[in-house]
Amino acid sequence: MKIRAKALAGIALAATTALSLAACGNGAASSAATGSASADAKVAGEITVYNAQHDTLTKEWVDAFTKETGVKVTVRQGSDTELSNQIVQEGAASPADVFLTENSPAMAQVENAGLFADIDKATVDQVPAEYRPSTNKWTGIAARSTVLVYDKNKISDDKLPKSMLDLAKPEWKGKWAASPTGADFQAIVSALLELKGEAATTEWLKGMKDNFKAYKGNSTAMKAVNAGEVDAALIYHYYYFGDQAKTGENSKNVTPYFFKNQDPGAFLSVSGGGVLKSSKNAAAAQAFIKFITGKQGQEVLKNGTSFEYAVASKVDSNAKLVPIKDLQAPTVDPAKLNSAKVTDLMTKAGLL
Repeated sequence: MKIRAKALAGIALAATTALSLAACGNGAASSAATGSASADAKVAGEITVYNAQHDTLTKEWVDAFTKETGVKVTVRQGSDTELSNQIVQEGAASPADVFLTENSPAMAQVENAGLFADIDKATVDQVPAEYRPSTNKWTGIAARSTVLVYDKNKISDDKLPKSMLDLAKPEWKGKWAASPTGADFQAIVSALLELKGEAATTEWLKGMKDNFKAYKGNSTAMKAVNAGEVDAALIYHYYYFGDQAKTGENSKNVTPYFFKNQDPGAFLSVSGGGVLKSSKNAAAAQAFIKFITGKQGQEVLKNGTSFEYAVASKVDSNAKLVPIKDLQAPTVDPAKLNSAKVTDLMTKAGLL
């Protein structure tokens, strides 16, 4: 009887354990489906983020992540190129756990230096293939579309360029602006290089040098269009939508034109997030990337004031934006965008 009782007790304990494990598994699956950091093994401690994204957007992500996990996040702010160069210089001794950018070329630079750890599969699964590199060494976290903002009082619809490449033609001499020294514009040129090749890119940059007016910063270029200094400017979409959401004083005379048709001018630049091999808290670093590409992190893009596109966890973008599926962006592997080659070509063209 004692043996039978012990056997029954053992069976009961095993059943209870199995049910408990099943419940835990279901709970984890449920949390993972929403991209919640709580789905990960318990994360703690602190991480350092090298941040080239907009500081206000990253602060929203950081505050929400810390509130959910308790992980302390220290942010070091800088530009895409500044921070990617710093990480490459620091190498295996880098104190960074996570690197966030506005554009892909800086991510590719760090990846090519062999400094990224693989992104966890659960995070990769949250981001459609078109918004992450084929290598999965980092992932897309947001996106911005190339647009031509123009003065509708100076350019009629029938005179708009059919392609970004048309801006190098003689009829556009002195009529458009850009910010060639910025990482934003260099990402656009990097996409052109990948899509059309070196010869076509060199020729376009030569025409650009003859035709355009240089400004420092996308917002400054847009203001110049608004003030009547120049007819149009090649920038990213969110500068227009962000200004419109405020006072509109720098965009009241401006209209955004989307090239579409898989044109190089319809390039959708993917903002990146990656975990460094040097991370001292890889679990928390991976949890952070999973969080910002999860439902809660992407809803910061949907509901906030960054006006960047949401790219993950099936979250819609801000309702004021042209739907991302309607942009008709060309297919570009972010892992192949080459900042070093672009800098060389732009320098030879006299643009840098």
